[in-house]
Amino acid sequence: MCKFCADKVDLVDYKDVRRLRNFVSDRGKIIPRRISGSCARHQRQLTHAIKRARTVALLPYLATE
Repeated sequence: MCKFCADKVDLVDYKDVRRLRNFVSDRGKIIPRRISGSCARHQRQLTHAIKRARTVALLPYLATE
């Protein structure tokens, strides 16, 4: 089941970095829907939020070693 649907989250926020980090791999890639288990609606919002958080420098584009 989708974690966002279970928590009754209507909109995935780009400022919620703690939640977004769970959906980014250690190499910096966005985890796909079939692995993360999120529904299609929330996966689209999640991707948009991660890209927006990267733009505002809340999340890194690449993994730091």
